[in-house]
Amino acid sequence: QVQLVESGGGSVQAGGSLRLSCVASGYTYRNCMGWFRQAPGKEREGVARIDYDGSTTYADSVKGRFTISKENAKNTVLLQMNSLKPEDTAMYYCAAITGRCWVDWPAFPYWGPGTQVTVSS
Repeated sequence: QVQLVESGGGSVQAGGSLRLSCVASGYTYRNCMGWFRQAPGKEREGVARIDYDGSTTYADSVKGRFTISKENAKNTVLLQMNSLKPEDTAMYYCAAITGRCWVDWPAFPYWGPGTQVTVSS
């Protein structure tokens, strides 16, 4: 069983930066981890994901602005978000799957409660 807790959300002006953290219990560094977001009235979408070997996938909308990384010793996955835009405003969720990703966006069974990111223009 994997439990996830996100932190680091907040309010920022357009062009600013935030760093989201996701601490996992019951986690092994060989897990596939991902960040998703959901804005009001919209479907949840994949933002970034990282496989056990460090390989990454990003949504086109965040490429070049967001970076996903892992701190294995701390059982933590980070999402560095730079050059934030108002359209990045959403609830951000951390997700995990035991084992490898195998595909760009696997069906993640484990989810955190989310952290809110609000970007003002």
